[in-house]
Amino acid sequence: MTAKASAHSIVESSPRVKAFAGAIVILYAVITIVPLLWIGATAFKSPSDSIAYPPKVLFEPSLEGYVNLFTMRSRQTPEFIASLPPPSSWYEKLVRSQNMVIGGASKVVPRFLNSLIIGFGSTFLAVFIGTLAAYAFSRFRVPFADDLLFFILSTRMMPPIAVAIPIYLMYRELNLTDTHLGMILLYTAVNASLAVWLLKGFIDEIPREYEEAALVDGYTRLQAFRKVVLPQAVTGIAATAIFCLIFSWNEYAFAVLLTSGTAQTMPPFIPFIIGEGGQDCFSSRSSSSPSCCASICCAGSPSERCANEHATLDRTPSLDALVSARSLGKRGDSPDRPRHPHADAILLG
Repeated sequence: MTAKASAHSIVESSPRVKAFAGAIVILYAVITIVPLLWIGATAFKSPSDSIAYPPKVLFEPSLEGYVNLFTMRSRQTPEFIASLPPPSSWYEKLVRSQNMVIGGASKVVPRFLNSLIIGFGSTFLAVFIGTLAAYAFSRFRVPFADDLLFFILSTRMMPPIAVAIPIYLMYRELNLTDTHLGMILLYTAVNASLAVWLLKGFIDEIPREYEEAALVDGYTRLQAFRKVVLPQAVTGIAATAIFCLIFSWNEYAFAVLLTSGTAQTMPPFIPFIIGEGGQDCFSSRSSSSPSCCASICCAGSPSERCANEHATLDRTPSLDALVSARSLGKRGDSPDRPRHPHADAILLG
């Protein structure tokens, strides 16, 4: 036979199937990354380009969003702007073109550092405790191990709001509110259950024979754990650390309840980036862009608002005015008409 026989495997995929699977993966990757790219592009758009319809793909880049993010500004009259000396920097010139002046630096950098400290600190402690606990559950005969593991997992079944008030009262008594230590301990306790369950699965896959051979060679149990188990479980530890960091970085409920200034992180701070007449969505998008938030790469207090917030607060009606307006609008009362003594209580209720 001169014809060359060609071998074909029934297990290996054909080139056509491989090409189709690759196209599906590329399409999924593009669909996934487009929102992130759009957020990053919006951070460099001007306010008019950001809200343009149809949306602009090609635009003139602007750093106005970042200037608004990193500075506190107040609106002034054109006469006052004209009386000032010439601007000394490009961002000061940009702010003055909007009839505003820079009042100082914003709180975004301290809040970003707080997120780094609390996020990485709680992640390290949670992974450290979770690794030791997972090794104990995996290698030793722990009494009621299944019940303990279920109890550890059940701590993540409760919504944060269910335990928010007790934790707040406890932290207030211990003087842990608005402290880095308090937030690190809280996030560690929440992430410990996730770390234990994930790492136990990784350690269970490591053969016991490796440790037994190390013990026969004269290693202690701690040496066998450090030199045999940990190198084998390093990928699982890294994956667990990423999940714990994502939770600590994005957590909002506890951060907004227990912090107000010193230890406030980025999630509760971003909603309080107040612009002229409301929330500055362009600054918020800038703070969420990949070049400013490490959460994309890896994975508030009213007293800290911008300098021009007092104008908004001055325009906010008081509670008494709201009650009066609501009662007049719904009941048809006139200011001179006598009202029932319990009307306000009923309206507020």
